[in-house]
Amino acid sequence: MLFTSPTFLFGFLPIVLLLYYLLPNKSKNTLLLLVSLIFYAWGELQYVWVLVASIISNYVFGRFIDKNRSHYYWLFIGVVFNLGLLFYFKYYGFVSNKPDSIHLPLGISFFTFQAISYLVDVKRQKAKVQFNILNLGLYISLFPQLIAGPIVRYNTIAKQIKQRIHNTPLFVAGIERFTYGLAKKVLIANALGAVADPIFALDNSQLSLSLSWLAIVCFSLQIYFDFSAYSDMAIGLGRMFGFQIQENFNYPYIATSIQDFWRRWHISLSTWFKDYLYIPLGGNRKGTLRTYFNLLLVFILCGFWHGASWNFLVWGLLHGLFLIIERLGLAKFLQKIPRLFSRIYTLLVLMVTWVFFKIENLADALLFLKKMFYINHESITVYSYHYFMNNYSIIALVTALILATPIAKKYVTYYPDQFFKGSLIAVNMRMIFIVTLFFLSLIVISAATYNPFIYFRF
Repeated sequence: MLFTSPTFLFGFLPIVLLLYYLLPNKSKNTLLLLVSLIFYAWGELQYVWVLVASIISNYVFGRFIDKNRSHYYWLFIGVVFNLGLLFYFKYYGFVSNKPDSIHLPLGISFFTFQAISYLVDVKRQKAKVQFNILNLGLYISLFPQLIAGPIVRYNTIAKQIKQRIHNTPLFVAGIERFTYGLAKKVLIANALGAVADPIFALDNSQLSLSLSWLAIVCFSLQIYFDFSAYSDMAIGLGRMFGFQIQENFNYPYIATSIQDFWRRWHISLSTWFKDYLYIPLGGNRKGTLRTYFNLLLVFILCGFWHGASWNFLVWGLLHGLFLIIERLGLAKFLQKIPRLFSRIYTLLVLMVTWVFFKIENLADALLFLKKMFYINHESITVYSYHYFMNNYSIIALVTALILATPIAKKYVTYYPDQFFKGSLIAVNMRMIFIVTLFFLSLIVISAATYNPFIYFRF
């Protein structure tokens, strides 16, 4: 069930909110767990057992880890179970050379990582073991972030599961944040995807230099607005139910290095890999060569986390290599030059790596790069950009370029968590703007057939 579908917007969500606020506090978590399982079963009825098995198993593992703190074998068994679950459904077809032999359950990469963080934090005593299986089930399956994150740490939300605040300002701020995400998705990301996808689908001989750059610029913005939109909607939904879910993006395209990019992009994933893999491997504490090895391994695995395909491995490997190059001295150079040039460098690296993220076949990805850099410019048929662009997509592209930076914040006084703060005129203007965005989004949803969420396949 997509957050952008009429079924969710006018059926599932209003009914769940109504029931949630009618029920007493002691019953709210039970309701949320039930509706989260229904939400998952709506799209994955045959695989809801995987989610239920994850909840039950990790509840048991957590209890055993808590009772045997002097030993690591229960943590080892729990981590192996979760990774085994992920490996079977996501990677078995890849290693057995039968890529489509096993269905990939929605959100499995996200809820298995959440389960692992729970077990590790219990072992590290950074979180108390959960004795109520319903509460742990809610943590693993909470529907706002179940399918595509953010990856929520148990120790950041445990107190909220037990007791959380419900008030009008937080609820309205949730509606506002959800609406922003909805608009980013259907008004911007979908419009850019409708430009990028047909160009990427062209035969290489039909590509030109300008079209290849148009495609990768549109895709780079599409994936950002698509994924950050889902995070916005998840954060907004969480606020409606009293949860404070962490931010997942911080203007990644203004980054001045690849290191800076990963502090801004998919923050919940990058910090997960840092805390649960990079640091346990030794981080940067065991010498320069070991540090480089750890970085490379982490980003290779980060690439494979995104998908069981060689193109994702190359994508992760390239990011790891550039991080190493920056540690070798490039980072210091980037700090000395004007920020404009360091940002241009970062954007060029990102767009090159996004080619491998987008195009599964490595040979086709290399041919696309040749077109981008005019190495192979022979073409049989060259389409004009007018064939793929219209007035709406041009507006979407310009808007995306502006909103991908904090420029707008410089000219607008904005209170992200306090909707009613400010003058009466400002509050009314803000409300009118949100209502307008919502209805514009509904118009596009009712008319459009192109509505994918890129990160759903991970």
